[in-house]
Amino acid sequence: MQRRTRLVLAPLAAGALLGLTLTACAPGPATNGGGAAVDASTTLTDDDITLTLMSTPESGAATEATIAAFEKEHPNITIEYSQTNYDDYNQSVNLNLAGDKSPDIVLLNAVANTVKNKLVLPLDDYADLYGWNDFFPTNQLNQWRVADDGSTLGEGGDLYAAPAGFSLVGTYYNKALAAQLGITAPTTLGDFESALAAAQGSGVLPVQLGNAEGHAAFVVQLLGQGEGGADDANAWAFGHKGETFDTDANRTAVDTLVSWQKAGYLGDPTTVNGTDLQGAVDNFIAGKGLFLVDGIWDAGKIAEGLGADAGFLPFPGKNVTGIGTSVAYAISTKSAHPNEAAAFLDFLRSPEASAQQFAQGFMPDDPTVAVADEGTLQGDIVAAWARVAEANGLVAFNNNATATMNDTLKAGTQKLIAGQTSVDDFLTSVQDDWAAAHAG
Repeated sequence: MQRRTRLVLAPLAAGALLGLTLTACAPGPATNGGGAAVDASTTLTDDDITLTLMSTPESGAATEATIAAFEKEHPNITIEYSQTNYDDYNQSVNLNLAGDKSPDIVLLNAVANTVKNKLVLPLDDYADLYGWNDFFPTNQLNQWRVADDGSTLGEGGDLYAAPAGFSLVGTYYNKALAAQLGITAPTTLGDFESALAAAQGSGVLPVQLGNAEGHAAFVVQLLGQGEGGADDANAWAFGHKGETFDTDANRTAVDTLVSWQKAGYLGDPTTVNGTDLQGAVDNFIAGKGLFLVDGIWDAGKIAEGLGADAGFLPFPGKNVTGIGTSVAYAISTKSAHPNEAAAFLDFLRSPEASAQQFAQGFMPDDPTVAVADEGTLQGDIVAAWARVAEANGLVAFNNNATATMNDTLKAGTQKLIAGQTSVDDFLTSVQDDWAAAHAG
């Protein structure tokens, strides 16, 4: 009989999710884009209405599957779902929110200018009405609290999004290839680099990486926070004053990425920079690569493709860390039905929605559904999440530190891999982008 692994989230209430001590300020009233107050209520309309929801394929799979269950419970409410790829979504979400046909509910990957421009509603009134503050550990909501400057996270402020499952970026590995090479799952960076060298020496691609969308930034971030620790990494990612990206840990991380590329561990630079994340996932499933640095949002696809050969572990480092945040949804200030939209956000923590979140590879809002057989990919993910949580090691995405940071990291890592920029210039470009948004 296989052993079962259960996700336990209780330690997160003490700060394990973000590794920071955070304080929320008292909520203010929700207002729409014109400044008018929204009468927040759990009493919903009896009229037939339609809500529109926008997301991405990676984050939206579980949400799309949840819609039918919500509509069954609320037969007068129809939710029209649409999605675009990650890059296009991030570039267009604010335009869509500001337009005449604004969606009611949107995936919020980063607060960026979305909050500054008052495109989404503060949700504190709904959090009080629905009991979100009692249901979620404090830090799971505080990561979506925004200070008065509209950009600093995790230091109090109004709540602008509600969780719909939690992501974690770590390391997938092909157990069959590892067994052929005599490699066990590495727990230290030294072991990991030894595995890379062994794979290279045996003609196996060590790391499958698609960087057309800048996912080499995940490698840089994991290396940096693994060396420097989660607290420092989060302070920068959340825009805290006086922070810098040009640290010894991050400099070592960028140096390491460059050295791996020069050693051939990542493959041909043109191929790496020309392959998107889903292309890299497809390659990994096809047996091209011992390791893949990616988020658990692709776990369902990888499990289906590799079966029992799919494994997952936290990215090895001196500190046990992971990159992650909640998949989170916000309500447009232009929504004609904010109370009904809030009811859907609340439904995302239901057992039905949580089961869909876990089935799609996310850690669910309701932790009681996160039970998996040990040794399976889901079991590995639950175990990895528990290790990162116990170490207070979860760090927000660097890509979301500013409205333009994803583009800066994408361009910078592509140049690094192509040998077209220096470590110094990369670190400077990242910090300059951050300082433009957070300094002063």
